[in-house]
Amino acid sequence: MISIFQNYGGELLQGFGQTLLCSVIALFFSLIIGSMFAIFETTPIKFLRVIARIYIEVFRNIPLLVITMFFFVVIPMFVVKIGGFTAGTIGLTIYTSAFIAETVRAGIQSVDPGQMEGARANGLSFWQAMRYIVLPQAFRYVIPPLGNQFINLVKNSSVLAFVAGFDLMYQGNVIASDSLSTMSTYMCVGVLYLVITMPLSYWMRHLEKKLAS
Repeated sequence: MISIFQNYGGELLQGFGQTLLCSVIALFFSLIIGSMFAIFETTPIKFLRVIARIYIEVFRNIPLLVITMFFFVVIPMFVVKIGGFTAGTIGLTIYTSAFIAETVRAGIQSVDPGQMEGARANGLSFWQAMRYIVLPQAFRYVIPPLGNQFINLVKNSSVLAFVAGFDLMYQGNVIASDSLSTMSTYMCVGVLYLVITMPLSYWMRHLEKKLAS
């Protein structure tokens, strides 16, 4: 492992940076999109509920690689040319947002319905009550499953390796082919993934305990 880091440290760090960047972007946007569709699922407006259900069921049941390849191959053919990193990040965002939507929806439904009724009785609109009353409580309930989704997102970012996204897994494949030290290379890759996921896991547990106190 040490020799791999010594000889290919630059490539590994580049891949680590790409993986971290992709994960942060996808995490941010998937949380926003997922929360939006979770709200749509609980809104009184039937049209929005149907749209949310279709979005969630479609993207939860299509493999991440298929979604990513659609943006990498099909979109450039008919719409606009995008690179592997962008295609992978978009695919990862859409895929993860569908799971986050279900997680946040469960949190919303765990909040006492009387909270929404009380807010509406005091003059707040549905959207205002959701924003100021229901969602803050819902997120307290779903910190653990959201943490799992975030960690899965980081691991799923390895999909960039299939679309030349120059992420950590892509660099690992290149180094393994060049160095012929397959085991050591993928051990290094695994360690670098842990550098991202372990602090995230610890931070989510800390946040859960802090909110519970």
